[in-house]
Amino acid sequence: MRFASLSPLGRLATRLATWSAPPYKARVYLSRLNPHGYVSPQATIHHPDLQRGKGTFIGDRVTIFQSRDGGAVVLEEGVHLYGDITIETGEGGAVVIGAETHVQSRCHFSAYKGSIKIGRRVEIAPNCLFYPYNHGTEPGQPVRSQPLASRGDIVIEDDVWLGAGVTVLDNVHIGQGAVIGAGSVVTKNIPANTIAIGVPARIVRSREAVYAESNGLGQSRPSS
Repeated sequence: MRFASLSPLGRLATRLATWSAPPYKARVYLSRLNPHGYVSPQATIHHPDLQRGKGTFIGDRVTIFQSRDGGAVVLEEGVHLYGDITIETGEGGAVVIGAETHVQSRCHFSAYKGSIKIGRRVEIAPNCLFYPYNHGTEPGQPVRSQPLASRGDIVIEDDVWLGAGVTVLDNVHIGQGAVIGAGSVVTKNIPANTIAIGVPARIVRSREAVYAESNGLGQSRPSS
């Protein structure tokens, strides 16, 4: 792993290192053996502006792609991208994923027009989608022929947890420590330390209230 890199010889060195390594998440230890982390031999990297921090892990069949006028992809220290994830940038969009954030399989980050900014220690479950743009829908021409537009970036603060199958749309800010339930579609801002679920996602309670209920706090005691 000490000779691993994105060059052809570096990719060969990575392939040799994986021959005796177990699969999937058990290969994370390889990311600690090279200053630039680990990139699976099965990953597809077509992005000259990819920036990788120490200990980053890019798993099998991850694709990182830069389209025309796409901005950077920044993976800070300790980011883990597991299998079958796609990250693409185009038309001025960029992606930043903060330190120690873990992204599970089959997630898609598509940063066109707007950018996607993920904080530290965020946990992203499988099949989550991030789209900071919309297609035009004017009548008289196919949707695919209409220009893209964005109301604003996607910003997800530190320590957020996104359940399986969450979709986050443009101009959404999710506050620190928020939890988004599985299958939700987030179209509006979610405050810090709240729990939101549904299509569209709505706040159902605060995390403090859940903690208080589970620990019997704030309840009146019976008279003695």
